[in-house]
Amino acid sequence: MKKIIHRSSERGLTQWDWLKSYHSFSFGDYFDQQKMGFGALRVLNDDVIDPGKGFDTHGHRNMEIITIILCGSVKHQDSAGHQGKIAFGEVQVMSAGSGVYHSEFNASSLESLELLQIWIEPKILNIKPRYEQKHFDFEKKNKIVTFVGPQKGTEMLWINQMAWLSIVKIEAGEKVRYDLNELENGVYLFVVNGKMEVLGEILKKRDALGVTQIDSVEVNGIEEGMILIIEVLMNG
Repeated sequence: MKKIIHRSSERGLTQWDWLKSYHSFSFGDYFDQQKMGFGALRVLNDDVIDPGKGFDTHGHRNMEIITIILCGSVKHQDSAGHQGKIAFGEVQVMSAGSGVYHSEFNASSLESLELLQIWIEPKILNIKPRYEQKHFDFEKKNKIVTFVGPQKGTEMLWINQMAWLSIVKIEAGEKVRYDLNELENGVYLFVVNGKMEVLGEILKKRDALGVTQIDSVEVNGIEEGMILIIEVLMNG
């Protein structure tokens, strides 16, 4: 077993007058040679966006982009004519593929928007761009909710990579075990809130732990909270 610890306080930060974005891995002007990603997981940004503000039209290609709303709602529009809103409990997947342009704005003129945006390198390049979004019950306690995976035609959102994303809201004193789908994969665990113990490490809000060469991992709740579990291909 191999593990790495990424503390919340050690993350990179981009701060503009309307945006505060914390980076678990090198992104934009933030560069750390030791934090270039975790296997196929390339980006995990933790964004707070002011009311009515957001990202103007910009392009992406050959990246699987997953947006998880923690608070508020985001208004999006893309070059293929898709537009809509994503609210708390909803997840959006964008396979940028051969190329897509889109914009993302805080849909509220009064409240801040908080979201996690995750980029995963794709299995196949230059596929046709696509969007998909769905609501999930992230309030279930002590039950792993897997909301993204590589299989089409399931209740999960599909992405173009051997990766699974799950969330569990765990109560204090409870334990939850996550079993890997593929033994050659690694798991990156990101504490959204609360306090937990994983593999002998105490993790607090926005702390993360990456682990490889393991077939399962147990999360122990110290204080009630929520943890994001990202299982990704480590090679290839």
